[in-house]
Parts: sequence; C-alpha cells; structure tokens
Amino acid sequence: MPFLLAMLGLLGVAAIWWYRLKAMNEAASEVADVIGRVQGNIRRKKLRKQAALSPLTAIDDPVVAAATLITAIVSEHGPILPQREAVIREVIAQIADNPKKTDEAVVYAKWAAAQVDDTTI
Repeated sequence: MPFLLAMLGLLGVAAIWWYRLKAMNEAASEVADVIGRVQGNIRRKKLRKQAALSPLTAIDDPVVAAATLITAIVSEHGPILPQREAVIREVIAQIADNPKKTDEAVVYAKWAAAQVDDTTI
C-alpha cells in the first residue's frame, strides 16, 4: 500500500510539473508574441517616417511629377549631364506654364531622382 501511495504521489508531482511547464510555455509564447508586435510596430513606424520623408511623396504638381519621372528614367542610363538636362528642360518647357516653373521642376527632379536609391548609379 505505501508503494501505491508513493506511485500516486509521483504521478501527482509529475502532473503538477507538467502543468507548470505547460503554463510557462504559454507565458513565454505570449511574451514572444508581444515582442513580435512591438518590433512590427517599430518597423512600421520607421517605414511611415521614411515614406513621409520621401521626396516622391511630397510631389503634388503634375509638371514636377513629370520632370521627376523623366529625370529618374534618364538617370538610369547614367548621370544627368548638361546635354541630358537641356533635353529634359525642353520637354518640361512644353508642359510648364512659365520658365520659372520649368527651372523649379527640373531642379527638384534632379534632387528627387538623386534621393531615390533605385535611380542612382
């Protein structure tokens, strides 16, 4: 009989420890989930901040957008040389209202295209 009680006691202790380990595993899993959510929030905040600072998201004028797109495409084939810039100015002058707008659009386009990683060599 004492042997049977000892076996029941060992089974009880094993069941208690199994339950405790299971609870600790669930707690660790919840902590890992919280850490993952925090890291995700930090990553999303960083991406939102990056997007807010992007020169491309600040464009609200079609002339500047066209100049930036053309400049980005041209910069894919090499640096913006004076000859290429002159051609870009001619094209933008056709859609811009005045020469001042053309200059503004081309200057911003050159700067914005240089800021985008994909367009720089």
